[in-house]
Amino acid sequence: MELVVGRVAKSHGIRGEVVVEVRTDEPEERFAVGTVLRGRKPRDKHLHEYTVEAAREHSGRLLLRLQGIDGRDAADAVRGVLFVVDSADLPPSDDPDEFYDHELEGLTVRIVAGRPDGGTEIGTVREVLHTAAGELLSIRPAGQERGELLIPFVTEIVPTVSVREGVIEIDPPDGLLDPDFGELPSKKKSSEGKQ
Repeated sequence: MELVVGRVAKSHGIRGEVVVEVRTDEPEERFAVGTVLRGRKPRDKHLHEYTVEAAREHSGRLLLRLQGIDGRDAADAVRGVLFVVDSADLPPSDDPDEFYDHELEGLTVRIVAGRPDGGTEIGTVREVLHTAAGELLSIRPAGQERGELLIPFVTEIVPTVSVREGVIEIDPPDGLLDPDFGELPSKKKSSEGKQ
């Protein structure tokens, strides 16, 4: 399975550098000078190889200079390229509380035992979202084709993850799973009044 570790967001300057959105916890290793990256455009099946000539941080962003990308036009041509690795090439995690995103995708989410609603299936993990505030589990609600629940991926709310059993247990605070929670009172009244 291919996992995206970065994406070329745009060109930077006139010498061919590119801004990369990092999607890995190990950017120093993945984008080290001399590393050969495999990349493709989002709808392209063919992988191309790119060798990292230089890497630096600038204003909180990763800038790369890739072999053969010598000017702004060439850098603009690789905009959108996704850098990928094969999940089979990843080393196993040493920490039992750390997971790769692909290991969590597809797992069943249910309420922890010991609560009145314990064991209730909530849905399936669609993806792991990495935000400035932390990681969120994007969950497709059980029995629904559409819709999304966002669950903060923190120990207080997600105490148990078993990749082997294919289950994540959550202990959500009141209102987290209520789609109307936080809705403005005026909207609630107007939607409740219509029949």
